Amino acid sequence: MIGVKSTAEAIIIAADFGLDLVEVSPNADPPVCKILDYGKYKYEEQKKKNEAKKKQKVVAIKEIKMRPSIDIHDYGVKMKAARKFLDHGDKVKVTIRFRGREMAHQDLGLKVLVRMRDELEAENLIKVEQMPKSEGRMMTMVVAPK
Repeated sequence: MIGVKSTAEAIIIAADFGLDLVEVSPNADPPVCKILDYGKYKYEEQKKKNEAKKKQKVVAIKEIKMRPSIDIHDYGVKMKAARKFLDHGDKVKVTIRFRGREMAHQDLGLKVLVRMRDELEAENLIKVEQMPKSEGRMMTMVVAPK
């Protein structure tokens, strides 16, 4: 650590070593500078950013669409897809779409959503983020992996 009185002195010392004078903390009083290779410094900073970017997980919302009068086998296929999405760490938005006279029987759609929620909770896979709610001709529920 070298105590330097002026910026000009620091620049001369850095040039003698073939290095750069880099201002590390400009907001400090007095500003903190280091004598180092600026290209190497930039490279290491970029490496740190890339490493932090790798570690963060982007959570996607996958959607599964069904009808209130879904058949047993079709329901099984949708459940398998939901499990796969949850295993990959994605949220799942389950949508029941009502057509025509099905709007009079929204309780059937709610039963399908509750059944799906109960089965996934029994396997300890999910936590419910948004309880089933009706929006126009759609009823939706959002679940996230535990």
